[in-house]
Amino acid sequence: MLKIRILTALVIFPATVAAVFLSPSWVFRLIIAVVLLTGSWEFRRLANLSNAAGGAMWALQILLMALMIFFWPVLKSAPVAILGAGAGAWLLMFGRLAFYRDGEAPGARYRQLGFLSALSASTFCWYALSWLHDLERGPWIIFLLLLIIWASDVGAYFSGKLLGKTKLAAVISPKKTWEGVIGGTLLAIAAAFAWSYPIAGLPISAAALAGLSVLTTLTSVGGDLFISMHKRTVGLKDTGTIFPGHGGVLDRYDSLLAGAPFFALAYGILAQ
Repeated sequence: MLKIRILTALVIFPATVAAVFLSPSWVFRLIIAVVLLTGSWEFRRLANLSNAAGGAMWALQILLMALMIFFWPVLKSAPVAILGAGAGAWLLMFGRLAFYRDGEAPGARYRQLGFLSALSASTFCWYALSWLHDLERGPWIIFLLLLIIWASDVGAYFSGKLLGKTKLAAVISPKKTWEGVIGGTLLAIAAAFAWSYPIAGLPISAAALAGLSVLTTLTSVGGDLFISMHKRTVGLKDTGTIFPGHGGVLDRYDSLLAGAPFFALAYGILAQ
């Protein structure tokens, strides 16, 4: 299994880098639309939707993506309003974590909230990544976002293994600890500084970069927990099988779903 995970990662990483750095913005928007639509399709099972409700949700998601792509010249001129709405939606979704009860069967309210969550998560992530890619040095900025999330994952894994004692969310994700979050945050900050100044030359102050790294790390952890909550509720180990050894799109990009809107909103404000 480990060998398969490594081989898959060796494909995912260069493919992601190529999409970010080599694609014209309009191609990049299409690529992430396809990826996120795949994740939205996976969300049907997480939300415990019927075939009819799941099909309706996915059809609505396709329509939203198509409209956003068509009206992109207009939509990209209002980033604060749209990204602010995305951050607000995620704060509401994070609130659901506090009400999770292990073993509670998914009911009508769970399915309704899952329907809305699937649409919100994919839509706002798509907008955030599309808007960032359109900025000057946009691919470099998106790679900063990815680097923060990757570094926080690596830092959390090793610091959690070595020092982890205090559970972060014992019922939802028993292996996550506060020590892991702290270690992941510190490595994310270090990676952000190493990338932003000597390599990417991004126009953001040291204090702003540190704050951006902390915000992105914490919200990405929230995104991970949010998807884990759904998987635990409906009894799924993975959201899909598209990535051998890794699972589905939502298994690999759950942190990005939540982290991207907060990162984009904060970067748009802090880099001014």
